[in-house]
Parts: sequence; C-alpha cells; structure tokens
Amino acid sequence: MVDRLNGYRILILETREEAQFSRLLAEQGAEVVQCPMFSIQDAPNAAPVEDWIARCIARPFDDMVFLTGEGLRRLMKVARRLGNDQDFVAALGKARKFARGPKPGRALRELGLEPQQTTEKPTSEGVAEMLARIELGGHRLGLQLYPDKDHGPLIGAISAQGAEVVTVLPYVYDAKAADTNIVTAIEEMAQGRIDAVALTSSGQPRRLFEVAQAHGCEARLREGLAVTPIASVGPVVSEELLARGIETDILPANESYFMKPLISAMATALAKSPPRVETR
Repeated sequence: MVDRLNGYRILILETREEAQFSRLLAEQGAEVVQCPMFSIQDAPNAAPVEDWIARCIARPFDDMVFLTGEGLRRLMKVARRLGNDQDFVAALGKARKFARGPKPGRALRELGLEPQQTTEKPTSEGVAEMLARIELGGHRLGLQLYPDKDHGPLIGAISAQGAEVVTVLPYVYDAKAADTNIVTAIEEMAQGRIDAVALTSSGQPRRLFEVAQAHGCEARLREGLAVTPIASVGPVVSEELLARGIETDILPANESYFMKPLISAMATALAKSPPRVETR
C-alpha cells in the first residue's frame, strides 16, 4: 500500500488520534491537511478528578468503563502528578475493565492492562447493550465520561441494573480555539483544493455544521461537501451526515470500522481519479 495516496490532499478533523491518523496517511504518500475540531484541556477543577482517583485506590471498583482513550491518559497524568500512578494502575488491574471501542483498549494496553470486553459498537448505546448482558447488581462501577455528551441515559441504564455508578470527567473541550481553522478548511473544500475529507467520529460533522452556522457559511460548507469525496469510518458517522442530507462516498470494506481500513478504502476510491491539486 506504500504511496497509494501519493499526491492526494486529505483533510482530517481528528483530534484525540490526530497524530496517529496523520502518520498512517503520510505513510501512504498523502499530503495531510490537519484541522483539529477543538483543543483538549485538563478539567479546570482538578479536585473531583483527584478525589475519584483516591477513591479508586482506597477501594478499587468492581468494574471500570472507559469511554475514551484520552480520558484514561488524562487520569494517568493526574495520578503521576500526585505520585500515586503505580497504585492507580494496580487498582485498575483489580477491576473488570470495559472499553468503548478500540481507543480506550489501546490506552489500557499502554499500562500493561487488557479490557475484559470491548463494545461491538463504539457508542454509549453500545456500552449499555454490552453491560446489559453482565451481572452488575451490588457492584461499584467507575465510569470515565467525556465532554459534550448527555451521559444520563447510560448512567441510568447501569444504575437500573443495581450498580453504584461513580463518574469522572477528566478533560474538557475548548471549541472556540479551532473555529478559524474550521472555517479555513470549509473554504478549502469549497474551492476544490481537497481530494477527500476523512471523518472518524459523529461529533465531527456536528461540529462542522455548528461552526458553519455560527459564522454564516453553512451554504459554503454544503458546496464544499458536494464536491469533495467524503470518507466515513463507519455507519454512526454516516448516519450523522445523512441527518443533514449528506451522503457518504467512501466506507471501509467488510464492516472494518477502523483507521487502516478507512485509509485503504480511500486509496482504492481515489485511484479512479488523479489528484485535484499538485501537492506543495
């Protein structure tokens, strides 16, 4: 697959896995146009995060659910600052660990730990469906949350099974910091200077339209998406686009909803036409 994307300009909107995604695309010869959707910041009030870690160490949870890899890495950052990272990892090792998709699983493996189970669908609904098949009555369950998401239904579903849910939100998003870059990316697409835009989470199309509406350029965004091949990592992203009347052009084959199959699908699809703009 080396150099299969040579000469193509690929716009990526990833943040948590941006560096890895960019590297994988560059290995195939692509010119990567990076546009983070937001910047990630530590929780402004560290006290609840520190307290959650202390509770986990003092009395390890029966079960742990990680919704993002970023969340676990931010928790480890706090634990290292407090000097109790080894105790925290040991406490995590005593719990059954559940991962919302592959990203938190990778973060666990960085610590020498393995998830006991990973969701088939990397969504909160997928987590609820997975946990519904597991006995949780009387358990203390640690739940790592992420910003800009109503987690009430998931917490309610777990609590309904008889578990005590102890939540932690270790980071926040700073969306305004990225608005200028997003508007620039919209204009790049509208001018036909992007060979494909790769979307890897449902929050990305939502954020694109939110920024476009806030800056009065939604029509320009729709023009850009109409002339730019849209690569979606999976059906959750495609459904978010479809809700806005946008069709997906490229999907990974064989229901392999990960970065590498997405890149392979882009290489196959884009090979049918030459790059639009000569790379610099």
